[in-house]
Amino acid sequence: MAPRALIFPALGTLGLCLALCGCSHPMAKKLEGRWFGDSIENFNDDYVAAATGWAKGASMEFSGSTVRVTIPSEEPRVGAFKVTGAHASNVFLSVTSKGVPPAKLHFKLDDENSIRWMLSDGRSIVMRREH
Repeated sequence: MAPRALIFPALGTLGLCLALCGCSHPMAKKLEGRWFGDSIENFNDDYVAAATGWAKGASMEFSGSTVRVTIPSEEPRVGAFKVTGAHASNVFLSVTSKGVPPAKLHFKLDDENSIRWMLSDGRSIVMRREH
């Protein structure tokens, strides 16, 4: 049997495996699980109480290439995410959901149980992993 006859079926099997298993970015694995808002950083004193309440009611759940975002007093949103960049502890995502423009998210990974959702103007929401 010619070597080419052996290679093509193997490539087809590899392609099927990659399609089923996905080729996610290694940083996506670090986000896996459910995260809850814990505290806020760098908010104006006038907004600390409201922002803290909002943050403590927020959660994100990453599973495979899907993220579910729950924000206080809103219906949960589900979308597909893709890691668009990573450098040191910084992870950048693009989240797409039907009927809305893609959202760009920036996280800093503190450790395996703490991330910071980086907002504009240096503000952030500290999130803790559910155990």
